[in-house]
Amino acid sequence: MAAGLIFGISAAASAAAESFDCVIDPAIVVKVGSQVPGLLDSVIINRGDRVTAGEAIATLSSKVESATVALMTVQAGSTSEIEAQKARLDLAQNKLSRVEELVKRNISAKSDLDAAIAEAEVVKRELALAEMRKRAAELELTRAQAVLEQKTIRSPITGVVIQRSLSKGEYLDQDGQLATIAQLDPLFVETFLPVSKFGSIKVGMPVMVRPNEPIAGTYEGTVKVVDSVFDAASSTFGVRVELSNTGQKLPAGHRCRVSFDGTAD
Repeated sequence: MAAGLIFGISAAASAAAESFDCVIDPAIVVKVGSQVPGLLDSVIINRGDRVTAGEAIATLSSKVESATVALMTVQAGSTSEIEAQKARLDLAQNKLSRVEELVKRNISAKSDLDAAIAEAEVVKRELALAEMRKRAAELELTRAQAVLEQKTIRSPITGVVIQRSLSKGEYLDQDGQLATIAQLDPLFVETFLPVSKFGSIKVGMPVMVRPNEPIAGTYEGTVKVVDSVFDAASSTFGVRVELSNTGQKLPAGHRCRVSFDGTAD
């Protein structure tokens, strides 16, 4: 009986110590290019720099686009044509009122009233056209600003620059690559488990991750993906663990050990 108890304790300890090889990867690796081709006017980043999502990392030559925005800003901001047409409309309406009064008093002919009405209608339409032209100029300004914005290359993610491919003065074509940026918070821990473990690993369960030396410490992650397709050659299935990396203290691209029972050897 004592021997059975010892054997049971030994088996439990062995099970508790079970761990598996894993690799710590960046959550996302993005190869950054440009929406439009052009000559690089500036490259703000270098390898190893930390960037935030939306931060400008480079600019393309944009003298023509900047001049277009300046021109459209003036045109869209001008109200002189509308004000002139409003003044003309006021005069036409005042004239119409006077002619209507004169016609009532039989001093002016009905044809004079018809002419005054037509003149007022013409000015109204010219005012509407002036307002439409101003609205069109505002839309053209919006489009010009969008074209100019395309000349600024921004980081799509928060992370670290792991490669910069081009420098100021080089040409970046539409299919070219300026830099590679890796998101390091969170990290993804990838591991492969024997198919005998399938069913015991659930999405959302806690996982203990211990990076190989020289990185010290044990870190808790969460199961995010359990593959439903086995690898027949190795009789394993993949599991992805999400690991918080606030402050980006842990490096990616490093091997580790992972345990699904709260311990790692």
